[in-house]
Amino acid sequence: MLIATSKIKKRVDDGVIYQKFYYLCLRVMRGAIFVSIATPSLNNIRRMSMSTVISIKQKSEIFVGRVEDGLKRYAQNRRVVVITDANIDRLYHDIVAKYEHIIIGHGEGIKNLITVQKIYAQLMEIGADRSTLLVGIGGGIVTDITGFVATTFMRGLDFGFVATSLLAQVDASVGGKNGVNILNYKNMVGTFAQPSFVITDVTFLRTLPPRELHAGMGEVVKMAIIGDEELFKFIEENLSTASYTNKDIMQRIVLDSVRLKADIVDRDECEKGVRRVLNLGHTIAHAIEKCTHKLNHGEAVAVGLSKISHVANSMGILAEEDMLRIDNLLMKIGFSLDMPVPLGDVVREIRHDKKKSNNLIRIVLPERIGSCRIEEMPLGDIERNFECLK
Repeated sequence: MLIATSKIKKRVDDGVIYQKFYYLCLRVMRGAIFVSIATPSLNNIRRMSMSTVISIKQKSEIFVGRVEDGLKRYAQNRRVVVITDANIDRLYHDIVAKYEHIIIGHGEGIKNLITVQKIYAQLMEIGADRSTLLVGIGGGIVTDITGFVATTFMRGLDFGFVATSLLAQVDASVGGKNGVNILNYKNMVGTFAQPSFVITDVTFLRTLPPRELHAGMGEVVKMAIIGDEELFKFIEENLSTASYTNKDIMQRIVLDSVRLKADIVDRDECEKGVRRVLNLGHTIAHAIEKCTHKLNHGEAVAVGLSKISHVANSMGILAEEDMLRIDNLLMKIGFSLDMPVPLGDVVREIRHDKKKSNNLIRIVLPERIGSCRIEEMPLGDIERNFECLK
């Protein structure tokens, strides 16, 4: 059954016109949703001098360009309160110091309701009100917390992000998911609410350590597997240690990833259908993160992508050639693909995943590079289907 399609469009980047063949096609067959996504319909993309603006639901804009231009566009003549961490304040104090600001800790351990309550108290202390604009400047943890605070304080403040990590630029800050962890379970409390804007400046990436760059690339590879074989091939052919300081290469990687995610979110903001495909690799990744703190999120996602590719291959869904391409690219980036905890522990935690419903869990399985399916798997079948990972 055909549910949705999108037309092929052209796009213009830096004066170069080229064609990508994106389409969205969903069909339901034997309880599974099959998803092929190629280049987004580009009605929601506007090109300006030196920057690109991508809109989501006509209420959120992703501004890819100079941070100074972005802040001038969105924060001028408003009372702004910045939420950031000490690391970002140290590196970019000249930006943070222009505004009232709240400094929080860093690391997954502070992404909880205790931190949220402290921010509420500071906002009350400085007299923030419903006209205040909250701006989270930082990586995914800062943007997740800022979005959650903004959507709950005084029943909702306007908010936006300046994404400084690769992971935040291509994934965490885009799409309107805001949340914090409960008892080490990822994003168990949260909201769906779009930021008014996300400012993405790839020059921020120059101050990231290699491990954080690799973490972001885990999410980029995920997006390529979901719906952009050209991006996957581009990374295979162009990525090296020097690539991370090459503005043209990183701009291409960030733009292609963001455009695809924005198009998916524009179609399914609250994860009722096609947006679920963005969970590729994350069912295993979140289970790993619950079991150990040795891996950051991107590293756990890389393991999850590899392992779910092996599961899809063992089920006869993914060709061995594509499975090996996925593993080889992840290893080229620098990821270890070994399961860091016993498989039994991972399976146990998957049974608590927030995506489960009526003893079923939705698993995203790659069919090929550029196409995935969403399949409802009985919880009792997980261990059998994951047997190939032992």
